Amino acid sequence: MQFKTLDLIKQLASELELSIDQVNRTVKLFEEGNTLPFIARYRKEVTGGLDEEQLRRLEERLGYLRNLEARKEEVLRSIEEQGKLTPELEQAIKAATIRQEVEDYYRPFRPKRRTRATKAKEQGLEPLAALIWAQELTTGDPEEVAAAYLRPDLGVEEPKQALAGALDIIAEQIADQAEWRRMIRDYLWEHALIASEMKTDEAEAQVYRQYHQYTEPVKRIPPHRILALNRGEKEGHLKVGLQCDQSPILRRMEALVLKEQACIFTPYLIATIEDSFNRLIFPSVEREIRAALTETAEEHAIKVFGLNLRQLLLQPPVRGKTVLGIDPGFRTGCKVVVIDPIGRVLAATTIYPHPPQGEWDKAKAKLTALIMEHQVDLVASGNGTAARETEELVAATLAEIERPVYYTIVSEAGASVYSASKMAREELPEYDVAMRGAISIARRLQDPLAELVKIEPKALGVGEYQHDVNQNRLGETLKGVVESCVNYVGVDLNTASAFLLQNVAGIGPALARSIVAYREENGPFRRREELLRVKRLGNHVYTQAAGFLRLPDGEYSLENTGIHPESYHVAEALLASVGYGSADLKNPSRLAALREKLKALDLATMAAQLDTGLPTLQDIVDGLCRPGRDPREELPGPVFRRDVKSMNDLKTGMILNGVVRNVVDFGAFIDIGVEQDGLAHISELATRYVRHPLDVVSIGQMVKVRILSVDPERKRIALSLKEVE
Repeated sequence: MQFKTLDLIKQLASELELSIDQVNRTVKLFEEGNTLPFIARYRKEVTGGLDEEQLRRLEERLGYLRNLEARKEEVLRSIEEQGKLTPELEQAIKAATIRQEVEDYYRPFRPKRRTRATKAKEQGLEPLAALIWAQELTTGDPEEVAAAYLRPDLGVEEPKQALAGALDIIAEQIADQAEWRRMIRDYLWEHALIASEMKTDEAEAQVYRQYHQYTEPVKRIPPHRILALNRGEKEGHLKVGLQCDQSPILRRMEALVLKEQACIFTPYLIATIEDSFNRLIFPSVEREIRAALTETAEEHAIKVFGLNLRQLLLQPPVRGKTVLGIDPGFRTGCKVVVIDPIGRVLAATTIYPHPPQGEWDKAKAKLTALIMEHQVDLVASGNGTAARETEELVAATLAEIERPVYYTIVSEAGASVYSASKMAREELPEYDVAMRGAISIARRLQDPLAELVKIEPKALGVGEYQHDVNQNRLGETLKGVVESCVNYVGVDLNTASAFLLQNVAGIGPALARSIVAYREENGPFRRREELLRVKRLGNHVYTQAAGFLRLPDGEYSLENTGIHPESYHVAEALLASVGYGSADLKNPSRLAALREKLKALDLATMAAQLDTGLPTLQDIVDGLCRPGRDPREELPGPVFRRDVKSMNDLKTGMILNGVVRNVVDFGAFIDIGVEQDGLAHISELATRYVRHPLDVVSIGQMVKVRILSVDPERKRIALSLKEVE
């Protein structure tokens, strides 16, 4: 049986509310080996303008449906080999739209481990089971009937044994009914409760105290609580399961199994129905429902993590500044580096302002000397151990310097992971692990994306429950987010590290290293087409990657834009039509006049004249109007300070500015300039109903907040964004 590609295309079109032709053309693009960023950016006419999110959903759903078709083939082949495939069953399996339906139909035919029913069949009790199931005997003694099926040689020596074995066969038969299982599953989804209770009284289990004797409807439990329950169960602190009133289910099953006229086996069948439900069906369906809840919760957590990661990676760069970076510490001191505007290390040292050394004045003097000698513009201090004390040192130092230097707190999340990595050793071989951390902190301020791509996304401190979800799925999603961000921003071909280049569409780690090696051997690239001289970089990769690579100092002005080489002729023709050329992009006054000319054009008419698609022409115009554009620069930058606050300075009702550091299902953590981020609960994010915090706030966003409460002992600050003027 071959994949029914057309059927899959039709189903995708229906599910995603797209045209069949649109889906068909897009699927062909993927099958031809085109990358998702390339398709989204440079094949808009083919896809009908699908964005990255739509393309990703289409690609993932196509993969699911193809896997589903493959599973149907396996199941049909297996049942056919057993000689039990009926036309009705074949049709039902082919019509299934989710894998669970396929597995339900396959359940009676799937090879099983030895069960009570298996043993009963081996003892020759299937005929007795069939007799009981037929429910035709209305008179007589059940045990006398069963006596005819005794098999002492197989261990069936008494009528009660024969009856029990036959009823075990029937219990399994009931449990294997696909339609009945679906009915029970639907009932549990609608009416069951998920329940938990504490199994331990250990101090470390107190975090789960809220889940002692806890219940919540399955259909309403939010994803983050599912993951919390799963974690508590995995750690051995919680006992978790489903609860339900089973009487409606049993009555429904009795109506399906029992015939109107009672027979001598009716009481046995009623008991068997209950046994089948409690012993076979409920535990199995409970596992299925909990697995489905977990899958949904994990997908949600991964999605939130991905959205947070995107916002983190797209934080605005701070260009053209000399930065002093500090990795705070107590006993081992604070590692201090100075890096120039392009990230090169100018100085590196260690200061010991905190206990046990306590060289406060000496540390201030050394910081002052570094700031003045290298004309430092900004200080980036990490937020880890000794962060608060180091912030006080920096504020005190800057207060005594006339030069207008400001500081900001930078998240250290993942810095230690990077510092100890192979890539850090290759990039900074002359520095030890601790000093590499300070360099990373400083560079994060200059270009967050270029630095953070070097770190495993899971270590970046955004999202929640990232260690509890499917790690392969998480890794795939976060890799996609990183690639999306890198291609959205674009990469300077002559300055990008291999770690950044490997995330450009079509370029992997090996090719990225080859590009850097070629650059080091032959000097800076002058044209994009020089990439074709790089070993193992062919036309296909060049087509995928070229539009995302920038050459600010290259020979050809169009190569500092997102205009793809395949559209250079269109761009040149467009420029010529308004009396300009590509060289004018480097002339500020000519560029300003060009923008006005381009804005006045009727692009629909011009697209027809130039024989190109309107979406492509719109992107070309955008590229011509803003050569060298970095979309991150349009977002609010980091908050810089010269003074310092503590939790003791906070009072209920105070209005402060803050920056969102993390967004989770239940709210947002906001940096308000003290040692502890405050939490704005979801209920305090807006006066209107908020479905999810990400609908209101995002990482890096500057917000105004009101202090609701301060608990210095527990280091908790409650914030509100509601009605803050």
